[in-house]
Amino acid sequence: MPHIPLESTGARDSHKQPPTHQRDGQTTRYTATAIVLHWVLGAAVVGMFFVGLYMSNLPFSLTRLKLFNWHKWAGMCLLALSAVRLIWRLTHVPPVLPTPIATAMPAWQHRAHSATHLALYALFFFVPLVGWAYSSAAGFPIVLFGVLPLPDFVPANKALAALIRPWHEMSAFALMGLAALHAAAALKHQWWDGDGLVGRMLLGRR
Repeated sequence: MPHIPLESTGARDSHKQPPTHQRDGQTTRYTATAIVLHWVLGAAVVGMFFVGLYMSNLPFSLTRLKLFNWHKWAGMCLLALSAVRLIWRLTHVPPVLPTPIATAMPAWQHRAHSATHLALYALFFFVPLVGWAYSSAAGFPIVLFGVLPLPDFVPANKALAALIRPWHEMSAFALMGLAALHAAAALKHQWWDGDGLVGRMLLGRR
């Protein structure tokens, strides 16, 4: 008597397959360096944004001055890390999207994906550079960690500082908004679509 499988081929094929980390011989996972830079920069952006909101509403005090200095130091570190991440990205081909995800995404989502990443990279540099310019124009040079004086980005000019300050604030909100959009899209893929996209950016996953 022929053996009859308990589960038909069609039933097996209908099960959701685990995400593959290879596509046409190319990896679909990010490198460990890219993953670490991604999460460190993400945490820095969120932390600096909320610290910036908090310190802006403080009355003039020693705490406010300390927070402003720490905020500027963190901004310079963010700028340096952004440069490292950009160099890494330019010298390492980013992984392709897994085939099931790439084929399921409509064209507008592919375009939004690319545009969001480009805008995030631009703001990684724009926000701290404008903050540096504002600090210089306001007449408060940045002394990194209290020991390394940085050159003024622009000459001290109170009128210029007044013009620059809104740009720093608006660009910081734009960066935080794009970061939130990026996180929401990733969570949508992970929990709503169930395609395991977030696993590409987690250490220790195979």
